[in-house]
Amino acid sequence: MSTQQGERGARPLDGIRVLELGQLMAGPMAGTFLGYFGAEVIKVEPPAGGDPVRGWRVLDEGTSLWWRSLGRNKRSITIDLHRAEGRSLVHRLAAGCDVVIENFRPGRMEAWGLGPEDLAAENPALVYTRVSGYGQDGPLAGQRGFASVCEAYAGLRYVTGHPGETPVRSNLSLGDSLAAFQAVIGTVLALLGRERNVAGGSGQVVDVSIMESVLGVMEAAVSEYDRCGVIREPSGTTITGVVPTDAYPCADGRKVVIGANGDSIFQRLMVAAGRPEMAHDERYGSNERRITHQAPIDEAIGGWTRSLPSAEVVRQLNEAGVPAAQIQNARDLLHSEQVRARGHLEEVEVGGRPLQLPAIGPRLGSTPGRTEWPGGPLGADTDAVLGDLLGLSAHEIEDLRSREVI
Repeated sequence: MSTQQGERGARPLDGIRVLELGQLMAGPMAGTFLGYFGAEVIKVEPPAGGDPVRGWRVLDEGTSLWWRSLGRNKRSITIDLHRAEGRSLVHRLAAGCDVVIENFRPGRMEAWGLGPEDLAAENPALVYTRVSGYGQDGPLAGQRGFASVCEAYAGLRYVTGHPGETPVRSNLSLGDSLAAFQAVIGTVLALLGRERNVAGGSGQVVDVSIMESVLGVMEAAVSEYDRCGVIREPSGTTITGVVPTDAYPCADGRKVVIGANGDSIFQRLMVAAGRPEMAHDERYGSNERRITHQAPIDEAIGGWTRSLPSAEVVRQLNEAGVPAAQIQNARDLLHSEQVRARGHLEEVEVGGRPLQLPAIGPRLGSTPGRTEWPGGPLGADTDAVLGDLLGLSAHEIEDLRSREVI
């Protein structure tokens, strides 16, 4: 452990070394989580341009602000995996690592001689975490599986949007994020099993599918059809079978989400909305009954919210013990008292100016994670990693660079 790590407090994954070979979202996001909680993450990027995320979305001085978050705490090295010499370097690096993360199409790593069996021959304790669209086997294994298409295949898009209209997507890559969470959980479980000498204490393959990660949050949608023939449909701004829960317009043009599906919470909501007669009407006495009377309930709530600014609606409902919140954008979150009170924004310096990055949960009481540095320049750590871990001389490194291997 370095002096700096000791001074700032130990983290759960201190001493774990991760070799990250993926690009774009799911694999690199898993690496970000592991690095936040102490793992040394060595990110291998192609010499020509690096991870494409470096140039995606909003750029600041030529570099994506998304990269500053996704690349945090990672040591960036450049290696051309299309070159045999480059793959040899990766093989040697993996021999000294605890974890390899990759998210290439199934079969690509094996074709390069970098599959699980290839690397386990020299490092049987290696945890090999793989993220792909549909998993490493099955009839769709070879298909390209970006988050968007996997969200469609797994049913998430079908239930998102308004009835009878084209399904919509959230302006985020949810499938990738869900797969990254599963990759982190699987990696940590495999490391724990290795430490506890389960199955001989060897490493293992963690096979994560984006499609299956999405399917895993689809609640009982498949079971409802299997047993009752019911296909869950899109429900707009509400959720099927729960009343009331919706986004209601307010006098200032903003909307407030109110969740009052509990019977006693519904009663408190209607009293706060000036409709006490509805609070105790038998027609609305249970969620099952309210489902059949959703229209008059939403009309009453919306009539009240339209008469008040959103902040006042939220204030009154909080006082009444009714869950409610304004729909917030990035500007609201940057200035949120709750977000700041919890320390969920971490300030880093980029180009001599401060930049706020969201912290990464979960929040651990004794060994919290932290951002050591934001995502940095492409290949900034190539010389140090190849020199320190592989013992290459400055002359050898320069020779590799001159031949565009690194």
